[in-house]
Amino acid sequence: MSLAEKIIVVTGAAQGIGAAYARRLVEEGSTVVLADRDGEGAAAAAASLRGPGKAVAHELDVADRAGCQALAARLGDAYGRVDGLVNNAAIFSTIRMKPFWEITDEEWDRTLAVNLRGPWLLVSVLLPLLRASAGASVVNIGSDAVQLGRTGYLHYVAGKGGVHGMTFSMARELGEFGIRVNTLSPGPVYTEVARETVTPAQREAMIAAQALHRPAGPGDMTGTLAFLLGDDSAYLTGQTISVNGGLVHR
Repeated sequence: MSLAEKIIVVTGAAQGIGAAYARRLVEEGSTVVLADRDGEGAAAAAASLRGPGKAVAHELDVADRAGCQALAARLGDAYGRVDGLVNNAAIFSTIRMKPFWEITDEEWDRTLAVNLRGPWLLVSVLLPLLRASAGASVVNIGSDAVQLGRTGYLHYVAGKGGVHGMTFSMARELGEFGIRVNTLSPGPVYTEVARETVTPAQREAMIAAQALHRPAGPGDMTGTLAFLLGDDSAYLTGQTISVNGGLVHR
């Protein structure tokens, strides 16, 4: 995948799929910055990684401009560039499913701040460092909940739908700088993180509806991520790749 010695930031990397992304990239030889609001969790995750690459932790709320600027300053001083950015941080596992008319203003605003504003803000702030790379790649993590029209958490679906659309425009605007932007859109993925968003019955129904009748784990997402960040996808931008076991089709 030609990921050796690349400088890659993964947000929401303290646990779950984000931690799996970071693990794969360290195994591929990248220097990975695990950025997460849970600074202690990010530090523990970084310390647990083994491979030819390196892992460092950084406490970050992706919805906070000052925090994003502090990360940019640290990366600029340490490396002078960013080769890859994985916008994975999102509010999801703690959401309590409810009809959209019962979502509070506060729940809506915070979810959209992290899930949609966060990726836009971080790409904007890190842009000088992305431009300093010889062919940077941004991977926005979407969700096939958008295609499914999943009920019960409209604010999450709206935010991820915005991420999908944002990828198309970002790819257009950043193409002149040689920066690629794509969306990795997972279907249901089951991790160690407890979730309020999927009941056991819903889980079994979704697995039965897939073409591949088994649950997906974080490792099922990491190969596609590595491909999107690596040189093998050098002519791929503005695209959405669904990894869902055949649950839905584009």
